[in-house]
Amino acid sequence: MSFYRTALPQLHDRLFLTDGGMETYLIFQQGVMLPDFASFHLLHTPEGEETVRAYFRAYADIARRHGTGLVLDTPTWRAHGDWGTRHGLDAADLAGINRRAVSLLEELRAEFAPVPVVISGCLGPRGDGYVPDAMMTVRHAEAYHQPQIDALASTAADMLTAMTLNYVEEAIGMAHAARRAGMPLAISFTVETNGKLPTGQSLGSAIRVVDGATSGYPAYYLVNCAHPTHFAHLLDPQEHWVRRIRGIRANASCRSHAELNDAPDLDAGDPAALAASYAELRRHLPQLTVLGGCCGTDHRHVEAIAAAVAA
Repeated sequence: MSFYRTALPQLHDRLFLTDGGMETYLIFQQGVMLPDFASFHLLHTPEGEETVRAYFRAYADIARRHGTGLVLDTPTWRAHGDWGTRHGLDAADLAGINRRAVSLLEELRAEFAPVPVVISGCLGPRGDGYVPDAMMTVRHAEAYHQPQIDALASTAADMLTAMTLNYVEEAIGMAHAARRAGMPLAISFTVETNGKLPTGQSLGSAIRVVDGATSGYPAYYLVNCAHPTHFAHLLDPQEHWVRRIRGIRANASCRSHAELNDAPDLDAGDPAALAASYAELRRHLPQLTVLGGCCGTDHRHVEAIAAAVAA
């Protein structure tokens, strides 16, 4: 049963943590094979599911210690059309994977009580998260993402979060599909080192365009898969589009997307410095209630973020 679909608690003042960069942590630090960063492979075996449980338990412990809530995203960033086909999965297989991902997080929500846990169905881009390839029209994006969104809407998921989007037409199409399914949706854009989307569009313009095309349907926006030094200077609290941002899931590294793609190792950055940048952001933007990590981050970074923001 969905707990929060009609009233997302992170839209108020309480802090909600997320996890860090699941895929980079499991691949580089735990030696788990995740082809194409497709963490849904973990749902194919009992051992893989136990890996997911152990991974999220570390974040539940942090939330307990700091008195925060949790937004847990399903490992379904790649569990849709084109990526499923690459791994020999048809539409029925993908629907089953999305449903199982939510039921696993339902089990963890019961285990983590009384920590409030929002279950978010994670959506990813049709193409590469760093490169705006496979670009679609709004209509095509809506049709492409509708099957995954419908599968998640049939579960106890409280909301959807579209992560690492890099052009507005896909974001708008996802918002239309989410509205059709009756699901709250958060949109998370990624930016380059200059603070702009990989298309060259400014973050502010992208948020304004999506809001304008969808009558403000997204519940809120996030920035993910970029370091705060790439975008923090753009977040003027007087701007309406900035006030629509409620979440940050930053990379550990200051490297560009191209540099990260070419790097043979993991850049875990400096957890304390990253946490300090989050605390500074939240001082200026108190609406930031959803804080976690992306590539290169793990429980150490999120622990540091929780401590710095609480302080």
